[in-house]
Amino acid sequence: MFVHTVFFWLKDKNNAADRRRLHEGLKSLTAIEAIQQGWIGVAAPTRRPVIDHTYDLSVTFVFDDQEGHDMYQEDPIHLEFVKNCADLWARVQIYDSVPMEENIVGL
Repeated sequence: MFVHTVFFWLKDKNNAADRRRLHEGLKSLTAIEAIQQGWIGVAAPTRRPVIDHTYDLSVTFVFDDQEGHDMYQEDPIHLEFVKNCADLWARVQIYDSVPMEENIVGL
């Protein structure tokens, strides 16, 4: 398993059209066959000192392995998303992870 999580900070946080355009762009990525699971999110209403809630949208995709992730990075749909939406964000932060152990706590 390979988990790819991306956080986006919009240049104009108050621009509803920009937020919709980024959301639609993220949804377009779900057509990429290498993605096994995925979801688009916003910051939860939790507020503790260790939580960064400053981002505007996030996406998490699960791939079978790093090869699937690498295929996603080069997929024409992903490249088109970056081309069409990169002007919207001021910052992007990515966290990729792989499991250390399988099926911990019965998952």
